[in-house]
Amino acid sequence: MQFVVNGQPRVADVEEDMPLLWVLRDELGVTGVKFGCGVAQCGACTVHVGGVPVRSCQMRAGDVNGDITTIEGLGTPEHLHHVQEAWIEHQVAQCGYCQSGQIMQAAALLTRTSNPSDAEIDAVMSANLCRCGTYPRIRAAVRSAAQKLRGA
Repeated sequence: MQFVVNGQPRVADVEEDMPLLWVLRDELGVTGVKFGCGVAQCGACTVHVGGVPVRSCQMRAGDVNGDITTIEGLGTPEHLHHVQEAWIEHQVAQCGYCQSGQIMQAAALLTRTSNPSDAEIDAVMSANLCRCGTYPRIRAAVRSAAQKLRGA
């Protein structure tokens, strides 16, 4: 199967029903996407497919319709995405395991809504679980990233 992952054409010899998570991690070596629960409830495996956040643990490889962006493709070490910068600025991560999914969810939110309210942030981000409970810092980082993206 052919995919475009983080802007690069990639080929994987996999069955159509293989979860995208395992295609990315095991077949293509893209390990920023994490396994959390396996049932699309925690959000650790969130990636963008065609610009839309999806739970890669439940998306079949054969159902991928669009380019795939993972945390590795969101920014570069030289030019971090505004959400990644805000995560560092607000010291969001504790254990860090959920953070790639959190960041991908936040980036998708800010692509759709340039000035989300706290209620909008909470509604979207509540779908991604953080066992460490860094939700106040997540909200502050999303607000900060939104402000940077608006150029304020």
